[in-house]
Amino acid sequence: MTAVETSPADPAASTESAPARRPIGLAIFLILTGAIGWWGAMELITERVRLLLDPEYTLNCDINPLISCGNVMESWQASLLGFPNPLLGVAGLVAPIAVGVALLAGARFDRWFWWAFLTGVFGAYLFVHWLFEQAVYAIGALCPWCMLVWLMVIPMFWVLLLWCLKSGVLINSPRVQRVASAVWPFTWVIVLANLVAIATAILVQFPTLISLLLG
Repeated sequence: MTAVETSPADPAASTESAPARRPIGLAIFLILTGAIGWWGAMELITERVRLLLDPEYTLNCDINPLISCGNVMESWQASLLGFPNPLLGVAGLVAPIAVGVALLAGARFDRWFWWAFLTGVFGAYLFVHWLFEQAVYAIGALCPWCMLVWLMVIPMFWVLLLWCLKSGVLINSPRVQRVASAVWPFTWVIVLANLVAIATAILVQFPTLISLLLG
């Protein structure tokens, strides 16, 4: 009797092999957003150190009265936990880089790990929105390097959330996976809407910003 071979097109075979496939796209995305965000946080630390060493130093992110890291650094919000906020970014943004590299190497994580990782990224997502609200409505100035970190953390959260839901690494629910899989191709719309809402709030609060940048 000839053994029946399972073809790649066999639904059963594809279902079994799917979890073993490395999420290369997610891995690269985590590495890129984590690295760029880390660079932005590191630039803030570097500028702060230079200013401490030379009080006459002009920060490279002081462009005009509204786009000014210096004004933000002087606020209490810039050191919420008693030390400069960018230290949180320098330390925390190593995590997505490490996870991305591990995924590229073929690592597979338990459910508890994905919950912990997503919770950490969600915390960063909430924190950058709080910083945005404080910068726009309390401090009255915007920090370019801070905004670069925002620009990385926001898509990182949405992409990670929807990937985790559609991949079933958070909860074993076919219904949730189907919904998340249907939404997944439109993740960029959610990210864009989030960023546009922030940009709109900034322009409404600072209507002279465009003229200052053009001038």
